[in-house]
Amino acid sequence: MRLSRAVLTAVVVSLAAVAMPASATAAPAAPERGVTDVVPAPVSAKADPKSDFRLTPFTVIAADRGAGQVADYLRGLLRPATGYPLPVVPHAVGLPAISLRLGHDARIGTEGYELKVARDGVTLTANTADGLFEGVQSLRQLLPSAIEAKRVQHRTWTVAGGTILDYPRFADRGAMLDVARHFFKPDQVKLYIDQIAQYKVNTLHLHLADDQGWRIEIKSWPKLATVGGLTAVDGDPGGYYTQAQYKDIVAYAASRHITVIPEIDMPGHTNAAQSTYAELNCDGKAVPVRTDTEVGYSSLCISSPITYKFVEDVVRELAAITPGPFLHIGGDEAHSTPPADYLAFEQKVQPIVAKYGKRVTGWHEIAKSNPPASAVPQYWDFGGDNASVAAAAARGSKILMSPANYAYLDMKYDPSTPLGQDWAALIEVRNGYDWDPASLVTGVGENQVAGVEAPLWTETIRTSDDIEYMAFPRLPGIAEIGWSPRATHNWDAYRTRLAKQSPRWTAQGINFYRSPQVDWR
Repeated sequence: MRLSRAVLTAVVVSLAAVAMPASATAAPAAPERGVTDVVPAPVSAKADPKSDFRLTPFTVIAADRGAGQVADYLRGLLRPATGYPLPVVPHAVGLPAISLRLGHDARIGTEGYELKVARDGVTLTANTADGLFEGVQSLRQLLPSAIEAKRVQHRTWTVAGGTILDYPRFADRGAMLDVARHFFKPDQVKLYIDQIAQYKVNTLHLHLADDQGWRIEIKSWPKLATVGGLTAVDGDPGGYYTQAQYKDIVAYAASRHITVIPEIDMPGHTNAAQSTYAELNCDGKAVPVRTDTEVGYSSLCISSPITYKFVEDVVRELAAITPGPFLHIGGDEAHSTPPADYLAFEQKVQPIVAKYGKRVTGWHEIAKSNPPASAVPQYWDFGGDNASVAAAAARGSKILMSPANYAYLDMKYDPSTPLGQDWAALIEVRNGYDWDPASLVTGVGENQVAGVEAPLWTETIRTSDDIEYMAFPRLPGIAEIGWSPRATHNWDAYRTRLAKQSPRWTAQGINFYRSPQVDWR
């Protein structure tokens, strides 16, 4: 039923009378930040302080058909701190509004947006709901950081005026969470999803199986989860996701416009499976449980038909509960698998993934197997020459960039960092920001890069506070590398914008590292 303008206005006014905090009549304060302070940096932004927009109890969210989910999300962001009703309506009918509009702008593609903030309203336009969602992440940064509070804050709410035109440099901008070395419950994963979404990250790679633990229910091999999932690094408690829990995580990620990419690492990193099912070993004997952090010692039995039944069962079940296009088959550090066996394994397993309607992605070692052009090798080494990766790019594969010496969020910031490792590098905030995906690997240029991903391995990570400490403030920098034009990449400008994010993180309760390289406010 469509309400008349008069009826709708009356409803909003009556709701506003209940919701109006005491500060609603206070004079507006200057915004904490403007359109040129957004992280990741937009393609173009022009500030106009005379066009600041003030949220009031009378503000509505006007959403086109197809924009309702994003409108509800925006309302959920704004209501707790403001206490305002912010009803979602098809048309503003003369009321002050944040308008979410779907259009056809060839400049911005599928994830881009245009944001205009004027005194009489905010208009966010995109070609898709994905673009609207990314625009909302910029819009929220134009409000005071107190907007992130979970309780009503008695203050004015000014949106910084100006215009933004924005779209991503690369299509894939990801974060990886290793839940195998240490297990993280569904609510912890959802918390991380919310945290990464605000920086326009659009994929979450879940590392679901490794030597120390198996984290996903496979109904045809039930002990993988119930037995193989009991362990974690250093003998810490394990755990696993039922398929229902995994689907719930996937759906939650989708509500934040993030696609989940599940990984089952193989043929190495498989000790949890091999210690659970003896038939996965060439001698038919289960290997001992391992909870240390060594790598490269485990391998599935490449010559055994049972290995490929196991792989197909796992792929079939995981593909059935994963709506996204990719399955990650690992492939790294298979030092105990002879090179000929490794190639034989990959040539059998990659078609299995295709059989169940998914595209292959894996660590860059899979490039040695001459994968199809649809495959996406994920580069994790230190940059420079890699003939196999360059050849894959030449055949048409896009390469996802996750260099360990720049993008691994589990690396220590400096020698005194209480968490993390240092085998790849010490990665301070500037080190994590000062690199370019299009010049990292010889023979892999701008048009051959799929995007970037920031992996967080969890050998030393046990809590959500630990995740936050290692991811923030480095993850926003990786996100900016993936989203923003190369021309905007400037450390001095970035560190200033990054500093302005800290009150937002404080309001959100994020346990971030206060790098001495940034003048925090």
